[in-house]
Amino acid sequence: MSYFVAILIAYLASPSIVYGQSKLLENVKKNPEEAKALCNKFRRDNSMGISSRSKAVIEGISQEKNLSFTDAEILSIYVIGMYCPDVK
Repeated sequence: MSYFVAILIAYLASPSIVYGQSKLLENVKKNPEEAKALCNKFRRDNSMGISSRSKAVIEGISQEKNLSFTDAEILSIYVIGMYCPDVK
């Protein structure tokens, strides 16, 4: 079991993964209109009682932006935290 945990930690700390996530977030920083559009989508979802953190919303972002589920989740958390903290 500890071997599996060590491999998982090594994988998550991989520079290529960190670089990929950094690049993903850098794209949003350079294009705040993308963040605003996501915030508007999250607010519309919230108005219909849908959480921005729901699996369906994250999967939608994943498909729309051709990202892995994890990257889409990271993107949504970042955008909410930086651009629309009022979103739930």
